[in-house]
Amino acid sequence: MNIVFLGTNGWYDSPTGNTVCMLIETDSAIIVLDAGSGLYKADPYFEGQKPVHLFLSHLHLDHIIGLHGLNRFDIAQGMTIHCRKGDLEHLGSVIGPPYSLPFSALPYPVAFTEHDGSEMAMDNFTVRSAPMRHSVPTIGFRFGIEGNTVAYCPDTGYCESAVELARNVDLLIAECAFRPGEESEQWPHLNPEMASTLARDAGAKRLALVHFDALRYPDRQNRMAAQSVACGIFENALATEDGKVISL
Repeated sequence: MNIVFLGTNGWYDSPTGNTVCMLIETDSAIIVLDAGSGLYKADPYFEGQKPVHLFLSHLHLDHIIGLHGLNRFDIAQGMTIHCRKGDLEHLGSVIGPPYSLPFSALPYPVAFTEHDGSEMAMDNFTVRSAPMRHSVPTIGFRFGIEGNTVAYCPDTGYCESAVELARNVDLLIAECAFRPGEESEQWPHLNPEMASTLARDAGAKRLALVHFDALRYPDRQNRMAAQSVACGIFENALATEDGKVISL
């Protein structure tokens, strides 16, 4: 299976990339992680008959702004949108008049699933969620797919629930919004040291860094510097960029 990085920025688009969106292409399903502006690049992956599942970690705009363009896709088989239990009401307020087309007006069926931490079986994969430590309620996800495990720890500070979610995974996709050495208790995010420590403490096999704050990481060189710092703690760390593909 392939993990495709469609958008790797946090906060806003820049010449370095679009806001956060990843896609896991499996033999039996398409799994999308967050719906930043990078979502528009998913066209080629939606053209088949595989069921499409879109997982939203939280409702900050850089993670859902791509939903505004859902009507550009032709997904005959429909889409299931997954979110934290309690977020669906707010999501329906944003994706609807006067801001956007409502989900009911899309040219394909859309279903919704709310997550409360329980493990669920989907289209030949399993998923469970766990709370992250951020400025608003946020969840991460852990997937069991085709004999592999993938954890997605989005906007968060270092926390034990993130460590447990990523325990012994084949790939940890973790945010890296802050520069090396930067921290904030009021607006928690990971820096390269914390993300790599999270991967090490969880016993993950590989670490992919995403969600680079567009202001703090204005170019690829800054990302490579973050990767170097991360590799000093966890050797198998990679700073991603738009268009990157990881195979498992």
